[in-house]
Amino acid sequence: MNQDWEDRVTAAWASFDDYPQERAHEFRALIDALVTELPDDSPLGPFERACAWDSTGHSDKAVPLYREALARGLTGYKGRRARIQLSSSLRNVGQPEEGVKLLTPELDGPSDELGDAVRAALALCLSSLGRDREGLALVLGALAPHLPRYQRSMANYARALVDTEA
Repeated sequence: MNQDWEDRVTAAWASFDDYPQERAHEFRALIDALVTELPDDSPLGPFERACAWDSTGHSDKAVPLYREALARGLTGYKGRRARIQLSSSLRNVGQPEEGVKLLTPELDGPSDELGDAVRAALALCLSSLGRDREGLALVLGALAPHLPRYQRSMANYARALVDTEA
């Protein structure tokens, strides 16, 4: 889509906090109106709708829309966001193992601002499966580079949590 449309979507999301839960349907209608401007086969439509459902507490309605967006070829940054958000929604609807399968390959994805979000969402899915040590290792590993001190120690502790030879 063009930059004007992207700017209007960004503005809509910037207004999200203006819609309390009892007005969530109004926010979803705002996103729906923007989506109607897209070509019928655009992967952005189901992605934006999924985000709106997800952000208003309806992971169950978001899951099929994220899947549709990815099936339509959503790639790049928004594709990565869709996989992160889908995995989180899958966890919320009781399917954390599918979330783990979806996000594990993302650990080898591009080094970008979404890398820590990948690890956080994957850690939650792992925790839901009773794999807390693996999840904690991911979170500590993601946190370590951001610490003013103790980066090496925290990274080593993270590795030790899952090192089977230790």
